[in-house]
Amino acid sequence: MMKKHSIKISNATRYYPGAAKPAIDDISLDIAPGEFMTFLGPSGSGKTTLLSIIAGFVGLNAGSVEIDGQDITNLKPHKRDLGVVFQQYALFPHMTVFQNIAYPLRQRGVSRAEIETRVKRVLDLVQLGDFAHRLPRQLSGGQQQRVALARAVVYEPRALLLDEPLGALDKRLRDRLQLEIARMHRELGMTFVFVTHDQEEALTLSDRIAVFNNGKIMQVGTPTELYRSPNSLFVAKFLGESNIMEGSSRGTNVIVRPEHIHLKMPTSKLGENELSKAARITEISFAGAHLKVGLAFSGGETGLSLITAGNPLQLQRGEEVLAVWSRANQHTVMNDDQVAAASKS
Repeated sequence: MMKKHSIKISNATRYYPGAAKPAIDDISLDIAPGEFMTFLGPSGSGKTTLLSIIAGFVGLNAGSVEIDGQDITNLKPHKRDLGVVFQQYALFPHMTVFQNIAYPLRQRGVSRAEIETRVKRVLDLVQLGDFAHRLPRQLSGGQQQRVALARAVVYEPRALLLDEPLGALDKRLRDRLQLEIARMHRELGMTFVFVTHDQEEALTLSDRIAVFNNGKIMQVGTPTELYRSPNSLFVAKFLGESNIMEGSSRGTNVIVRPEHIHLKMPTSKLGENELSKAARITEISFAGAHLKVGLAFSGGETGLSLITAGNPLQLQRGEEVLAVWSRANQHTVMNDDQVAAASKS
């Protein structure tokens, strides 16, 4: 296990020349030692800019970055002692796997014997011990990304920064490497900061997630907290699928996740703590253990129900049903205009 380090971002702001608004706007965030923190958001939301600021590739117009209380805002990237992995593997094509991984150690003047020990250790970590003498062109995309990961951690940096590292891989390989990255994090105990636009990836990997939009962090929390208790319509929509209905108070919406929507016949009686809305079935699709049932609610909203494939209810497209959920499984959020107004007050 490597030593764990904290990262503190305070009031970070960055303007790009000619841009109408800042790429990141007064962001503050504490990343705990050994935490797996994910920056999640759509393209242009500021997540990659903030990662680049931590790495030292992009400067700040205002604010600061600290590691373990040390201000690194003005340090050059190579002085920050951080590992970085990009979507592009950036391996040296003329070097073997062993030589690629050893490169940062040689640059730091590590002895040959120590290089041998460390490279073998990380080759085992990424399960490429038998590939040490192959060239990058002899490896699959997933294997090349493992080499890039090994090279980034071999010199025991204070944290590992990963910018969409799995974006170039197909879904099956991406899913497998997600598990590999999670295992590496557990075994190393190192602080990981991971950038992605993929909500499933974020939910799978993270201790906590920071959800970005328009240069700001909308909400920070564990995957469970964000999924069950989003603080805004944007977070509810971006992190998982939601049924969104107008709330009882002006400017609010009621969120119910698809797995909590049950379908009954229109004449069915409700339980004491059940709520309902009339709906018409628009689509039915098979999704393994579940059926995905598209709904058109009586208020004009569209939604989704996930029901077990073995459900005895015989469903047909166009059928009128009652969408039912427990009061405990609904969550009220402000709409995005209300959230923006509250943040300025």
